[in-house]
Amino acid sequence: MTVVETPPVEARRDKAQYGVCGFLAVVGGLVIVDALRIQHIANSNDPIGPKPVPIVLGVLLLVIAVVYGVDVARGGSGEAESGEDVDPTSAVDWKTVLLLIAAFVVNLVLIEPAGWVISGAVLFWGSAYALGSRHHLRNLLIAVALSLATFYLFAIGLGVNLPAGVLQGIL
Repeated sequence: MTVVETPPVEARRDKAQYGVCGFLAVVGGLVIVDALRIQHIANSNDPIGPKPVPIVLGVLLLVIAVVYGVDVARGGSGEAESGEDVDPTSAVDWKTVLLLIAAFVVNLVLIEPAGWVISGAVLFWGSAYALGSRHHLRNLLIAVALSLATFYLFAIGLGVNLPAGVLQGIL
């Protein structure tokens, strides 16, 4: 009896991944070009100015694009996600999606006249409601705490003033 060996089947390469590599390279190049157009503004608190961070990020994007391209060329491919319990055949829960969109739109409309603290609280509370939480009072307290915390973290920590709206002078 003669055994016939069949050649190993070569794994099919996913050439679409080269598109991802190209996209990363283009974004990295655009970030670098845009960063080079930033005027050098230095002061005693920041002697190097705002240029280096986006340049470093652009270079890192280019490096990732090249490393990923080499990996794809060598036949590397990502593994299928197995850690989540997701049924890809299940229908989209449009009610949840529409409620989340509504929460973001209400935030967008309220942020200038009402201020971040109020619009952020509505956003956080609305998102919790849309995602199924029915502890309304607890969610409201957490939403107000989160919006106040982010308001002060942006103002004090980053020096970015979010709109105070009707609470101007109180906050």
